Amino acid sequence: MEIIRFLLGLCVFFYFHRSVSAESTCKLKAKFNLSGYKNVEKKKVVIGGMFPVHKRIASSDGNTSRVPVSSGCEGFNFRTFRWTQTMLFAINEINKRNDLLPNTDLGYIIYDSCFTISKAVEGTLTYLSGQDEAVPNYRCGTGAPLAALVGAGGSDLSIATARILGLYHFPQVSYSSSCSALESKFQFPTFLRTIPNDKHQSTAMAQLVLHFGWTWVGTIAADDDYGKYGIKDFKEQVEEAGVCISFSETLPKVSSPEDIQRIVQTVVEATAKIIVVFSSDVDLSPLIVELLRHNVTNRTWIASEAWVTSALINQPDVSSVLGGTLGFGVKRANIPGLQRHLLDLDPYDDPLTEEFWESLFHCTLNFGKAVRHAKQTAEEVNGTLSRPVRGIPDGLCTGRESLAQLNNTYLDVSQLRITYSVYKAVYAVAHALHNLEHCEAGKGPFNGKKECADITNFEPWQLMYYLKNVHFKVLNTDEEIYFDNGDVEAFYDIINWQIDSNGAISYVTVGRYNGSAAPKDRMTIVNDSIVWNNEVLQPPRSVCSENCQPGTRKGIRQGEPVCCFDCIPCADGEISNMTNARECVLCSGDYWSNEAHDACVPKIIEFLAFGEPLGITLIVISAFGALLTIAVGVVYVVNMGTPLVKANDALLSFSLLFSLVVTFLCSIVFLGEPQHWSCMTSQVGLALGFALCLSSLMGKAAVLMLRAQALKAARARNKAAAKAAKAAAEAAANSGNPDIIVTNTIHSTDATTCAKPEIDTLTCAHQRAIASVATLIQAIACTVWLIILPPHPVKNTSAQNIKIILECDEGSVVFICCIFAYDILLALLAFIFAFIARKLEDHLSEAKCVTFGMLVFFIVWISFVPAYLSTRGKFMVAVQIFAILASSFGLLTCIFLPKCYVLLIKPERNTEEMMRPRAKLGDGISTGTSASLATAATEVNATIASTAIDD
Repeated sequence: MEIIRFLLGLCVFFYFHRSVSAESTCKLKAKFNLSGYKNVEKKKVVIGGMFPVHKRIASSDGNTSRVPVSSGCEGFNFRTFRWTQTMLFAINEINKRNDLLPNTDLGYIIYDSCFTISKAVEGTLTYLSGQDEAVPNYRCGTGAPLAALVGAGGSDLSIATARILGLYHFPQVSYSSSCSALESKFQFPTFLRTIPNDKHQSTAMAQLVLHFGWTWVGTIAADDDYGKYGIKDFKEQVEEAGVCISFSETLPKVSSPEDIQRIVQTVVEATAKIIVVFSSDVDLSPLIVELLRHNVTNRTWIASEAWVTSALINQPDVSSVLGGTLGFGVKRANIPGLQRHLLDLDPYDDPLTEEFWESLFHCTLNFGKAVRHAKQTAEEVNGTLSRPVRGIPDGLCTGRESLAQLNNTYLDVSQLRITYSVYKAVYAVAHALHNLEHCEAGKGPFNGKKECADITNFEPWQLMYYLKNVHFKVLNTDEEIYFDNGDVEAFYDIINWQIDSNGAISYVTVGRYNGSAAPKDRMTIVNDSIVWNNEVLQPPRSVCSENCQPGTRKGIRQGEPVCCFDCIPCADGEISNMTNARECVLCSGDYWSNEAHDACVPKIIEFLAFGEPLGITLIVISAFGALLTIAVGVVYVVNMGTPLVKANDALLSFSLLFSLVVTFLCSIVFLGEPQHWSCMTSQVGLALGFALCLSSLMGKAAVLMLRAQALKAARARNKAAAKAAKAAAEAAANSGNPDIIVTNTIHSTDATTCAKPEIDTLTCAHQRAIASVATLIQAIACTVWLIILPPHPVKNTSAQNIKIILECDEGSVVFICCIFAYDILLALLAFIFAFIARKLEDHLSEAKCVTFGMLVFFIVWISFVPAYLSTRGKFMVAVQIFAILASSFGLLTCIFLPKCYVLLIKPERNTEEMMRPRAKLGDGISTGTSASLATAATEVNATIASTAIDD
């Protein structure tokens, strides 16, 4: 835009000065220094051309104290010089044809843009002005009309020239400006091109990256519109597909060693193995040289069409760095006769060809220059002034050097891609001119009157009409050329840099890209034919983080691209069954994650089964306990008439044994898969069994306690009577009356009463009633429980994540707590009663046995609580069964073992005598059971009588 403003300002300035005063004169502000080819004499139409024959403009010293001059150019480019010669060849070929513009000779004006915008603008202004001294907005001179400009090389050069040409509606056909910005007809209304739009190339590069699964790539772009727009379109497409950019660097347009070093350091340190480069060969060349110096290998480069077949990049020894490169090249073709034209050059025809010859053969065609060079060389060697050089000086070209013997990119016609694009551009202009020339009168397209344009005097906008609508087939290739909004169809060859047997790089086509095909059919590539820049045959991997395998999820790293992530294992109960899952999926209720966390599997069903070793062990123990209890019952039945069995209430003993059998067998019901009936039976059976057992024991203990209390009272009375008798005896003795016989008749009634069984205030009937009522209460409570909130089987999925524990739900915690609290209450009462009666002395010490039995019961169930709470699953059931069995065995052992010992081992003790109480005298106090009361009274009377007689 600044250039346009400048030009418009100049136009206004010149117009103002011309109109204000007829005496005003024009003053030339600058003279351009342009090189190129020009042939306009006796030509009917002139075609313009612009090619970057040189790589850059020569640097100036920046001195502003003298008249500035237009800079020259340096760095001869043999590849672009071939493009220039191709335009000359195409024009000569067209002039020789009889079927295309048969009555029109084409002339040409070709300028060197030196690959810089300023030179491209100079050439454009000069071309439009028609003379070396460019006057903007004016065309000076009378010559053949200008047709179109073929050029101007790079995209940024064409953007500059297209803005100027667009002001005058002057057609421009580019052969290598592929930047997508040039598709805007609002900004560049007269721009056309025979090279595909870069938006297709960016899409092709993105598809290539996605095709090989590369998600971590670096990008390098030239600091111009070609590089910026191309890499921008590429980044947008790959980032939308989930690819991340490792680094993004820009190549300097002006040589900068510091910038090149920085880019090389970035490439070396980056983990990305794939590097996409949108740049011209001229801009990329310094970076390749530095990469070779640092021996940066094991990278795969993705090349744009501007350098994929460039000989400037494909230098010797570059294979270690760029071997395996993949790139996109525009259509390739053979152009018959071109090579002969390239060889048939006269070095003395023009300065540009002369410079080409001198650069190619490293000599000079100027005799004086050769002499001066020879003298300078001689002085440097001898250190003194040499004599005048005689004969032919060294370094002088003969002009007869053979081009055919050289292996130079200028003569390399094996990869005519941009060259073919130049050829097509010239032919597009020629066909448009042909259509303009052969317009039928009255059928023309102009001015609404069907007028035709005159080939000798047409306006640029008139030719633009024919150019936009041109449609032809290229000679020898039969490729159809037509413009769709200024662009041609996008066809690319996918090229792979492979090392041939001589160690040189060869360009091998491994695929195609057709931008006009359906999206899924656009790219075809043969993976097996690609040679990679590594030691394996597989495509290189370029990822910031390796794929997260099933069973893990991606965890984004803070502040880093989304392609850089950590693979976090799924938590227990969660799975991911796909690669690079963003989150883990929670398994449903009855399922759990497998060990790999990549599938949900049914949870393990756990319950204490009958067939497993622990279950079998518990069954055996339970059955043994039940059989043992039954065996005790059989022993009681066999010894039913013996004093020992008679001394204990047989019915109460059998109810006690029956309750123990119930508790033993009830533990078996806890085993197996819980069912409705088993849940109710196990809990209710256990509660009722213990209720019957503990209530029976409570009845026995209550009787023992009352006997002990009665015996204690009887003993106190006997002791008082004994003291009274003794006092009486002593009084009689003191009176000296030996005939007085003191007898104890006061307490004979008490002694007799103590000797009777009716001393027990609780009879056997009372004991049975206590046991029955206590059990009935428990039975009623259990019935209510079963009716309102009965126990039922449930699946416990919360206790253990990987298991479903089949267990019984109590239905109501309140009910089960009340029921078993009632059993605890019975046990506590039995223990208290037995503990009070523990000093009741007899041969069997029954009160002590009950006390120890209840202590065992409490110890077992107190130990059960922490053990039960600390276990899970089937082991909770096992702990509960062990507690039942231990408490049952404890009661069976403590209550019935002493009696069975007498019945089976010591039957001689099973007598009435042994059932009588044991006497225990001392300090006038005796203890015993209710059966020993009469005996105690008799002993007291005997003692008193004996004392009286002695006195």
